[in-house]
Amino acid sequence: MTPEIVILGAGESGTGAALLAKAKGLSVFVSDHGSIAGSYKAELEAAGIPYEENGHTGNIILAAGEIIKSPGIPPTVQVVQAALKKGIPVIDELEFAFRYSKARFIAITGSNGKTTTTLLTHHLMKKCGFRTGLAGNVGKSLARQVASEDFDWYVLEVSSFQLDGMVDFRADIGILTNITPDHLDRYEYRFENYIESKFRIAQNMSAGQKLIYHVFDPVVSEKIRHLRQGPELIPVGLQLDGNQDIFMAKGSLVFNHTGTSFSIPAHSIPLKGEHNLVNAMMAVAAVSLAGGSPEKIKEGIRDFVNAPHRCEPVGTIEGVHFINDSKATNVDSVKYAFSAFQAPIVWIAGGIDKGNEYSELDAAVKEKVSALICLGKDNEKLKKHFKGLISKILESSSVSETIEMAMRLSKPGTTVLLSPACASFDLFKNYEDRGNQFRLAVQEFKNQFSSIQSSSES
Repeated sequence: MTPEIVILGAGESGTGAALLAKAKGLSVFVSDHGSIAGSYKAELEAAGIPYEENGHTGNIILAAGEIIKSPGIPPTVQVVQAALKKGIPVIDELEFAFRYSKARFIAITGSNGKTTTTLLTHHLMKKCGFRTGLAGNVGKSLARQVASEDFDWYVLEVSSFQLDGMVDFRADIGILTNITPDHLDRYEYRFENYIESKFRIAQNMSAGQKLIYHVFDPVVSEKIRHLRQGPELIPVGLQLDGNQDIFMAKGSLVFNHTGTSFSIPAHSIPLKGEHNLVNAMMAVAAVSLAGGSPEKIKEGIRDFVNAPHRCEPVGTIEGVHFINDSKATNVDSVKYAFSAFQAPIVWIAGGIDKGNEYSELDAAVKEKVSALICLGKDNEKLKKHFKGLISKILESSSVSETIEMAMRLSKPGTTVLLSPACASFDLFKNYEDRGNQFRLAVQEFKNQFSSIQSSSES
């Protein structure tokens, strides 16, 4: 068997790429090192696409004309290295789908805030009447949508892993929310490698495209200064530094970047924290650049509901407020969460450390955190760093135990904040599983508390 295309990984990304390759008449073979989910296996079989699971057959894979790799597979794995050594191109599903789409693209990346910004941008685009698909790290895979129903626009959430697999992809409008250390275990623990990866968002953009960025993010702004050519730059920031057309003044977000000036009251943004005001500014900037009307954008802002696990209120028990911020898997995300809530905070953190530098949280922790509950298998780095900064540090190995501890440590007005700063794979399937278990445990504890109260009153 000599396939034109080999797909490594048969999740949503890989299966979508396989379906698109088949639709375009290419011979394709799918190989997954683990087991393939039943739903994806059924799709591959229905399309007549050969596949294997629980291992790779090297002679088939290395006979391919091109390999499309799941972004979750590191480039250092043996089969990928062997393909590269042989000169076989290895790309990402987004790069592959881009070849066959006639759509225009809004691509959003950054260390934090990209999912919220992506979902809001997509919501506003639809509100403004654009035929718009949602893809990348959210929604159905881009390749699947291109194979079945190509849209006029796509809004893509793009991770650094996906950017690493791009060659010719080019966004019409790019958004770079921020860059802070994350996934350093994937980038040889060198921050500069991660920065280069994020800036691949602009690598093929020219003067005809727009790049929206946070002007007050020090890493982004420094790197932007060294761009010698590329897209038109659209700086965004809450303060006015004299050099941007999008800023905040007198309690409103001001937009002067399209020739039609308009403003949106900051209090109408249904998202917590100043960082989310910046995210909203970027989304609005992109949609207005695409041609969306200010009136429809304002209407869309009012009825937007953010995705779960992002500073999501999940219950109040005896005046204690529980917040699910399970998506906060790095230090900078936690910093943003701290800024959105007042003291006292009982902070729930822990999981698999990704090369975190916790000292960035010291000032906020001293000011706001009354106790830390470490939820993970290995909490030594967290405990060692915050010993002396936080008077009460406890450990837990289950979510239900964590909720009980948090209630004992809290008084009315306390915020119990699950904002882990770490990956979730030690105790949970993923950050969604962690957040869902947290939400359920809070609800169960609330129900038990209500039952006890009712019994004592009767």
